[in-house]
Order: sequence, then structure tokens, then C-alpha cells
Amino acid sequence: MNKELLKFVICYLALVSLHAEAQQTHEQYIRPVNYLLYLPDGYLQDTLKKWPLLLFLHGSGERGDDLEKVKTHGPPKLIAQGKKFPFIVVSPQATPQEKGWSTADLYALLQNCKQKYRVDPDRIYLTGLSMGGFGTWSLGIEHPEEFAAIVPICGGGDTTDIWKLRNTPVWCFHGAKDKNVPLAFSQKMISALQAYNPSAKLTIYPEAEHDSWTSTYNNESLYEWLLMQKKFEYAQSTTINSKIFKKYSGTYVGLDKDTVVLQVKENMLLALHQNKTFTLLPASETVFFIDKHEPVDIRFATGAAGKVTGFIVYENKRITYRKIQ
Repeated sequence: MNKELLKFVICYLALVSLHAEAQQTHEQYIRPVNYLLYLPDGYLQDTLKKWPLLLFLHGSGERGDDLEKVKTHGPPKLIAQGKKFPFIVVSPQATPQEKGWSTADLYALLQNCKQKYRVDPDRIYLTGLSMGGFGTWSLGIEHPEEFAAIVPICGGGDTTDIWKLRNTPVWCFHGAKDKNVPLAFSQKMISALQAYNPSAKLTIYPEAEHDSWTSTYNNESLYEWLLMQKKFEYAQSTTINSKIFKKYSGTYVGLDKDTVVLQVKENMLLALHQNKTFTLLPASETVFFIDKHEPVDIRFATGAAGKVTGFIVYENKRITYRKIQ
């Protein structure tokens, strides 16, 4: 190759490279979030230990740019009074303009805290009161993969995607005489969730009005319960008769004509989808999973006489497949 041709090729490649670098990508700006930080006794001394983290979301009255206001209620108030917690406690503050918590900001804050502090990723807990109760439901539903348990207090939310909390321990609290956020808000959330997560529970204070949080956060059994919870992961059942796999084998089709073929091979149930093959591992006779760490499962449905009618995939969205043969 002569020198002139070589120069041309180099210039051409440089222009192509500049053109490629000039392509625009999708980015998002996450604003800084101010927060109170509590580190438990022993955190600074034991530099190898990882600690559980409690993320606390305040109510609407504590919004602003003065972090001292966050100490008005909940764990920050108790810490200010001298209470010691076995958690890292992170208590962010919403701005005066925010009508509710930004899940994008909270998620970014949580990721930063996981990098900055020695956090046990299997023991991250989320709680909040009033506006923070709504924020707890919202963030928990949007990012169930982050939390070992959530505790919404006198809050509420949208039940459309509440199935995403099907594997998350939930303990909800509300005052029966609450006029600010009616009890029905929590009842609606728990009722919808129990269809997928029967262990989700609601504690009602018969005489309490809006302040159902003081009794809740003063209750040591709440923190004992939290510490018993670890992030969910699927466990493969070893008692499932492999003959049941044959009942599930066949061709299934989704509403968008997407097709999945299930077949049994070497006592395993395999799913063939878009030229890829996955092993479906049984958690029970009707629930299967692919990766124990991923919040994805396949739940089979049966009709009359135990005939398999289809299955539902629970992932970022819920997808229904019906059996056609």
C-alpha cells in the first residue's frame, strides 16, 4: 500500500471513529440526595464485617433542606434520643417541591450506599411513614430485587404490579381512625398482595389516627422480625417426581404469538425459546425458576381433571402463555 493510500485509509477510519463517537446515548440525571447516616457500634472497628441496612422514608412534613427535620419521627428520632440499632440507617430528605418520593433518586442513593458502606446485600430493609409509606410501596414494587423485607406505615399505592412483591416479606401498619390516609389504602394493598404472597400481613391499631408510626417504631419485635429476613432466593425442590415434567411438556403460545416449547430430557424440564434452551428448576410442583438469584419464575395453571392449561412468566412484566398442544 503506497503512502497516499495509507493516509487516506487512516483519515477515513478517523472520520468513521468520530462519527461513531458522536452518536447520542440515553442518559439520566439523578439529583444529589441529602441524608442522615447512622453507623452501628462496631462498624468502624470491624473493617471486614458487612452490615444490614435500613432505608427510612419520612413523611410530607419533613420535606425541606434542613436535615434536622428528618429526626422528627421514626428511627432518626430514636437514634437522636440515644437508641442503638444493629443496622446502618440511611434516612434521606425529600425537597420541599416533591409531592412524593422519587424512586429513581432513592434507587440511585441505595446503589451509592452499597458501594460506599459495607452493606450486606442480602439484608437491606425498607420502611417509611405516610408519604414515606407510599414511597415504600412504590420503591419496593419497582425494585423488589433490592429488599429483604419492606414495612410500609399508613401508606398506599398502585396494585397493578404488586405481584412483584410475591416473594418479599411485607409487614404493613395502619391506624383504624386515620383520616389523613384511610385504613382502606393499606387494606387494598395487602388484600391484592396476599393473592400472590399469603404471608404479607397488616397490623391495625384500633384507636390510632394518622400516627401509627410511633407505636410501630417503638416495638422491638419489628426490628427482630426484620433481622430474621434475608433476600429471597429460589430453592430447588428435591422431592418433585420427575414424571410430573411430562405433564408440562408441550407447546405454549403467548398473546403476541410468542412460542415456547417445553420438553423433558434426562429427567429435566427444558424450555426452548427463540433459539435458546433453559433448564426449568422446580421450586414446587407448580413453580419453576431458572436462576435462584433472579426474580423470575414460571407458574403453571391447571384446569379440570388436572389438565395443564398454560403458565405465567413473572419477570419485569407478567406474561401469560396457553398450552396449544
